[in-house]
Amino acid sequence: MGTATERTLRQAVEDAAAELYVWSLKDIPSDLRDALGAALERETHKVGRRILETIHTNVAVADEGNRLVCQDTGIAVYYARVGERFPLHPARIEEALREGTRRATLDHPLRSNTVHTLTRKPTGDNTGHRIPHVHWEFVPDWDGLDIKCVPKGSGSENMSFLKMLVPADGVKAVKRFVLDSIVGAGGKPCPPGIVGVGIGGSADLAMHLAKEAIARPVGTHNPDPDVARLERELCDLLNETGVGPMGLGGDTTVLSVHVEQAHTHITLNPVAVNYQCWAARRATAHVSAGGEVAMDRDA
Repeated sequence: MGTATERTLRQAVEDAAAELYVWSLKDIPSDLRDALGAALERETHKVGRRILETIHTNVAVADEGNRLVCQDTGIAVYYARVGERFPLHPARIEEALREGTRRATLDHPLRSNTVHTLTRKPTGDNTGHRIPHVHWEFVPDWDGLDIKCVPKGSGSENMSFLKMLVPADGVKAVKRFVLDSIVGAGGKPCPPGIVGVGIGGSADLAMHLAKEAIARPVGTHNPDPDVARLERELCDLLNETGVGPMGLGGDTTVLSVHVEQAHTHITLNPVAVNYQCWAARRATAHVSAGGEVAMDRDA
């Protein structure tokens, strides 16, 4: 059963996961609220303005009634930053995240979306084989744990793309691929949202980087100046397409573009695109080695 400390920490992580999942589905972060407000102020297209006004009403109704922002509770995706001196083993952390997700689904209750890939038989509690998915980062010389929950709905997740570009075609090819992906997606991923772009590494790493990018707050930029420049250029390009809110035309097709990159092989140039809808939900908990939990809405 483990030591008393291990049991206490496991319970703390489980409780945090249960709260994070529900909290993230009900209360969108302040950076996203600000971005939606700025989009409404600059939107000149009549239909685009009406849709953005409806989105604001949606958020207000959810706030007033303590309701979910969207009926699609998604798949729970967790990002775990684990200090090397955190007393709970990652295997126990993953168990706690799974149980917290299950508890939140059954106790709230939340819509369960998880099914067997072939038979489509539902699990009933938003858990399943390898679900929820946990991304791991291990931090040297630290004894804490950060858990970020990013529920991912199917509308935006279906608009995910990967292409192995020709390195000689350069940045221009990257821009063209991202542009074609978002224009082709149209209103399906519920724009305006956050576009995550992953560049480099291998095919699987590129997609991981794109998913990592959508979990960043709106207004943040990649620390690499070349990558940050590409973020700004892509954002401008996508908002010039006229796709607009919900794909019905307007000035705001995306709220932000986030790019993450890794070094790659000399003959490779993998690029992945992952979309996060306008309700870009996320919530974070910080767990100390002693089991104290601090919730952070905007991390």
